[in-house]
Amino acid sequence: MHSTVALFNILKKEESAPQERPVPHHIAVIMDGNGRWAKKRGMPRTAGHRVGAETFRNIATYCKNIGVKYFTVYAFSTENWKRPAEEVDTLMNLFRRYLKEAIETMAEKGVAVRVIGDLSVLAEDIQQLIADCDKEAEKLETPAIATLCINYGGRDEIKNAVRAIAQRVQAGEMQPEDITEDTISENLYTVGMPDPDLIIRPSGEIRTSNFLLWQSAYAEYYFTDVLWPDFKPEHLEKAIEDFNRRQRRFGGV
Repeated sequence: MHSTVALFNILKKEESAPQERPVPHHIAVIMDGNGRWAKKRGMPRTAGHRVGAETFRNIATYCKNIGVKYFTVYAFSTENWKRPAEEVDTLMNLFRRYLKEAIETMAEKGVAVRVIGDLSVLAEDIQQLIADCDKEAEKLETPAIATLCINYGGRDEIKNAVRAIAQRVQAGEMQPEDITEDTISENLYTVGMPDPDLIIRPSGEIRTSNFLLWQSAYAEYYFTDVLWPDFKPEHLEKAIEDFNRRQRRFGGV
């Protein structure tokens, strides 16, 4: 990955995108398959993450250009700390580059970059970059939102929300019977964001992997064998086409 490449590449209006078709308001992606992509080519896993980073840039740009308001990616899970130190270091350095570029280009691109998860364990310089990123994002009016989930786990998120609510009950600020679904949503990392409409998992794996567990209650899932570094706009279009064929009843008839 070259540091001179902007976080969101400047592309012309997507002429290849189908015209006059609806797009999901919020698309989320489990970016999976970087390591396998590299292994197939006899390369270190870190090389797969670098190519996967470019794929993120391209797909994020494409989403913005076709009118997707929210684009959220599972970038680093609470379990990913178990990976080899070299791989973790590579990912952390990629995050540093993302954030530095985002701070510089956010206003120009009209994309607010957010980072959610348990950020307290990240290196201090990364936490500062996230804070600076938040400040720049607050300056934008009606931007598209790109969210990186770093040190994120769905169960961990719900656990922390329950703790926060329990503390309010213990302090006498509310009663147990006052707790609603909205109370829980308001204490999640994704507060202020709509639930995802479409969740895409590339790489051939068919599981949720602890991603947006609460928020995905009525999301449509789309699975594909394409490894994330090979994921292109045409693959996203297939997912959107499949999404638009489905009937979302939300428990109704």
